[in-house]
Amino acid sequence: MSVPLPSPTARRSFTRLLSPLDLGPFEVRNRIVMGSMHVGLEDRPADAKKLAAYLGERARGGVGLIVTGGFSPDRTGRLTPRGAQADDRTLRGHRVITREVHEADGRILLQLLHAGRYAFHPLAASSAAGKSKLSPFRARRLTRRGVGRTVQHFAEAARLAVEAGYDGVEIMGSEGYLLNQFLAPATNRRRDRWGRGAEGRRALPLAVAAAVREAIGEGALLSYRISLLDLVPGGQTWQETTALAHGLTERGVDVLSSGIGWHEARVPTIVTSVPRAAFAENAAALRDLVDVPVIASNRIHDPAVAEEVLAGGQADLVSMARPLLADPHLPRKLADDQAAQVVACISCNQACLDKVFVGKRASCLVNPRAGFETELVLKPVIERRARKVAVVGAGPAGLEAALAAAERGHIVTLYEATAEIGGQLRLAARIPGKEDYAQALQSWRMRLAAAGVGIRLETRPTARDLAGFHDVIVATGVVPREITLPAEGGPQVISYADLLEGRAEAGQRVAIIGAGGIGVDVAEFLSAPRPSPTLDIAAWKQHWGVVPADEEHRGGVTTRPVEEPRREVHLLQRKETRIGAGLGRTTGWVHRAELRHAGVIQHRGVTYRHVDEDGLHLVEDEQETVLAVDTIVVCAGQVSVDDLAAEVTAARKGRTPRVHVIGGADVAAELDAERAIRQAVEVAAGL
Repeated sequence: MSVPLPSPTARRSFTRLLSPLDLGPFEVRNRIVMGSMHVGLEDRPADAKKLAAYLGERARGGVGLIVTGGFSPDRTGRLTPRGAQADDRTLRGHRVITREVHEADGRILLQLLHAGRYAFHPLAASSAAGKSKLSPFRARRLTRRGVGRTVQHFAEAARLAVEAGYDGVEIMGSEGYLLNQFLAPATNRRRDRWGRGAEGRRALPLAVAAAVREAIGEGALLSYRISLLDLVPGGQTWQETTALAHGLTERGVDVLSSGIGWHEARVPTIVTSVPRAAFAENAAALRDLVDVPVIASNRIHDPAVAEEVLAGGQADLVSMARPLLADPHLPRKLADDQAAQVVACISCNQACLDKVFVGKRASCLVNPRAGFETELVLKPVIERRARKVAVVGAGPAGLEAALAAAERGHIVTLYEATAEIGGQLRLAARIPGKEDYAQALQSWRMRLAAAGVGIRLETRPTARDLAGFHDVIVATGVVPREITLPAEGGPQVISYADLLEGRAEAGQRVAIIGAGGIGVDVAEFLSAPRPSPTLDIAAWKQHWGVVPADEEHRGGVTTRPVEEPRREVHLLQRKETRIGAGLGRTTGWVHRAELRHAGVIQHRGVTYRHVDEDGLHLVEDEQETVLAVDTIVVCAGQVSVDDLAAEVTAARKGRTPRVHVIGGADVAAELDAERAIRQAVEVAAGL
C-alpha cells in the first residue's frame, strides 16, 4: 500500500473525523482521541494545575476524548519510585483537571498502568522473576495472593478516578506493561491459574476488566488498550489476541484501543520513518470481529490520514497523541475550515518521548508551549504598542520567531538569503524516513501568510537596511565546519550540505567524516533503499520483518531480510563512544539498526592523516590504514553565522534596534532544533 504525502494546503472534507459517536455511557463530539502520553506533570500532585492547563487547552481545542498519562494502581506498578499513582491523595486534587475539561465540553479518561518489569525501582513485580531491557531492576514474581491484590488495586483506583470526576478509565494492556507481560509466553511461564496456556495467560487482564467494570458501574466508560501486535519473539498470536478481545467485551469493556509493539521491541512503531497509518490494518482486522468501537493508533499524525482511516472502515476513532502536543486546537481548526493552519507534527520524538524516557517534562519541538502552558505565555499586544520586527534567517528558529511575534500583533518582516525557507530542516527532509519534515515547512508557510508576515527571499539585509526596526532577531543559522586534510589528488571531498542540496554527487565508495546526527543522516541518505520504505507500508513491513502473528511467528516478527547494499559506506568519528551516542533515546536505536542492516561500516577512535590517489589515510586501533574511497563527505559540525548581530549593534543609534541572536547563530555546537525553536518563542514572548 502506497502512502502519499497529502498537502496541508489542500481543501479537504473531514466529515467522518468530525462526526459524533455514541460510546454507550456518553457521546463524544468527534472521532479524535488524545491518546495517553506521559508528559511528566502526572507524577507530582502539586502539578495538578499545570496538568489541568495542559489538558484543558486540548479540550478547548475540540478534542473528542482525552486519555491521561498512565497512573499506577499501586506502589509496585509505578514507572519510577515517585511516579504517578492513582491513590486518594493524588486523585483528590484532580477535580481541577476534570472540571477544566468538562467546562470545555470535553470528555476525559484516567489511564491505569501497571509497569510490571518495566518499573524503574526495586519494588518491581511481574508475571515472572526477571529483568527487562528497559530497567536495571530485577522484578520479583507476583505470588497468587499478589495477583489477586493487583486486581483489587486496579478496581479501587478506577473507583477513585470516577469519584474525581473522570468519565471513565482506560486499562493499559499493551506496550509490554504488566498485563501484556502476563499475556506473552516469553514472559509468563507460570504453572498456576494465571499462566499454563493461553487461557490462563489472559486470566489477569480479564479479571482486571471485570473488577474495574464492577467498581465504576455502567455509567462510566471502560476502555482497554489491547496489544494487536507485540513485535517481540514469544509474543501473542492473532488468535490469542482476538480471544482476549472477545473476553474483554464480555466483561463490559466499551472501547478497544489499539496498542502496537512492546517498548523493548526492535521494530519502530511511532518514529517518523514508520509509514503513515502503518498499523491501521490491524485495527481494521479487530474491528471486523468485535461489536464495540475500535481506536486506531500509531503514526496517524495528520488529519487527512485520520480521515482516510475512518473512511476506509479501519476504525471508529483515531488516536492522535503527539499531533495534539503540536497543535492543541487541531480539531477546532478542522471544524472552522482552517486545516491549512494546523501545526504539523513530524513524529520526531525529540521534545516529547525522548524527554519522558529520561525523566524530564515532555513538550513539543514545533510547539514549545506544550506542557508549559502556565509558564510560556504569548500575550497579544495592543496595536499602538506593536513593534516593527525583522527576523533574519528562515530556518526553524527564524520561522517560529517570526510567527510567534506576528501572532502576538507585532509587524514582522522575515528575510532569507536563499530561495527557500527551512534551513537545516529543509536538508533533513531529504533523508529517507524524514519526508514528513517537508510538511512542517509547508505548515509554517501557510501560518506565516495567515499571520501577515512579509517574507523576503534571496535577500541579505545589511545593518543599514535594518536600522528602521525596533527589534532585529538574528537567526542566520550555521554553515558546515570545514576541515583541512593534506591532499594530493584522490577522492573528491564535499560537504554534507552540497550533497543533500544536489550540488555534488557521491560515488560508490564513500567515507563520512563525523558520526553525529548529521553524519548518521548522511549515511542513511547514501545507504537506504530506494524508493524509501517509509512511503509503502508493505515494503516497510518486509524491510523490518513484520509478519502476521501466528504460532510460527509469535509476536508478529521474523528475521529481517538481507538486502543488497546500495554502495560501500564508511562512517567515521574521532571519539571512542558508540556511533550515534547523542541521538534521541527513542530514535537512536532505529538509526543504528538501519546502519547495521545497510552494511554501513563504522569506525571509532580514528585519526585522519591525509588524502591521496589511494584514498583516505587514517589511524585506527593504532594501525595505519587506507580506505579506498572515491568520495569523502565532511559532517564535522557547524559554525555559527552571527556577523550580522555585531554589525547591527555597531551601527545602531540609541537603543534601537534591539538585537536578539537565536538558534544556530547563537549556539552551533550540538545543533538542536528543539532548543532553537524554544529560544525563538521565548524571545518573541518578551518583545
